[in-house]
Amino acid sequence: MSEASPAKAYALHLGVIGLLFVLSFLLPDYYHGLLARIMVLAVFAMGYNMLFGYVGLLSLGHAMFFGAGLYGAGLAVIQLGWSVPAAFAAGLGCGVVLSLIIGLLALRTTGVAFMIVTMMFAQVFYLAILYFAAWTGGDQGMVVPQPARVLTFGATSLDLTNPTVRYMTALGLFSLVLLITLAVVRSRYGRVLVAIRENEERTKMLGYDTFSNKLAAVVVSGAICAASGAAYALLFGYVGSSFASVQYSILPLLWVLLGGAATTLGPLIGTLFMYYVIDVTSGYTSAYLLIVGVALILLVLFFPKGILGTVRQRWLGWLP
Repeated sequence: MSEASPAKAYALHLGVIGLLFVLSFLLPDYYHGLLARIMVLAVFAMGYNMLFGYVGLLSLGHAMFFGAGLYGAGLAVIQLGWSVPAAFAAGLGCGVVLSLIIGLLALRTTGVAFMIVTMMFAQVFYLAILYFAAWTGGDQGMVVPQPARVLTFGATSLDLTNPTVRYMTALGLFSLVLLITLAVVRSRYGRVLVAIRENEERTKMLGYDTFSNKLAAVVVSGAICAASGAAYALLFGYVGSSFASVQYSILPLLWVLLGGAATTLGPLIGTLFMYYVIDVTSGYTSAYLLIVGVALILLVLFFPKGILGTVRQRWLGWLP
């Protein structure tokens, strides 16, 4: 990496944040709301990318971390009447605790076994939501009431149902997680994670505790996903079991692969690409999934490392 690459990397990321800020004043109402949703889900994909892209651990259980944040925040508001900050903290805490427990158990396995174990834990979490339907709402889910989605600072209050407030809150969360992710992957710890991904045995020989480093990565990944889930519940007012299904563990994997694994902006690009391709094609035909499938095949053929990953490989090697 060149000496100028850190400055270039931070300038690029701040430029992306600035562009998203400007778009809040230019987009029509429909795309305004869609982009807010995309930013929240891109945070989910960034959490997944931390584990899959930088550590090389393929998980099919990250929906349970998103679901932990979603239900932790949703139940805190609906059942306990907590404020928005306290509910967000509850969702984040649920994700951290759950990821720590799952990490301690699942990291005893490797490779395909790790993928299967995480999927099994996610399925248990999903079935538990359905079993305790009296509290969780089961298949129907729950709606977070509008009065509960108000952020109060003394005499000032911000209504999270307001489109502008919702967009700016989603942008704030996305910006914070993006910059934290960039700092982590450029740090010594981030380089250790990449070393584990490339050759774990050699990393052990160099004196690193690979289990502790992988466990920390699982917890950080789970915390980011839980933050996304908690934000989704509070910003969009719905908590449902479908967000904890195995399908919602596959989606962030797809978004990361499309945008570019082990790239900080890849999750945003992948999420944005998928959402807008589906949104545009579904307006023309009911067979939109066929068009989406063809687009994905072409993307894999011409951008085998994802959009940003291929750009980095061929043209811009300084991209983080």
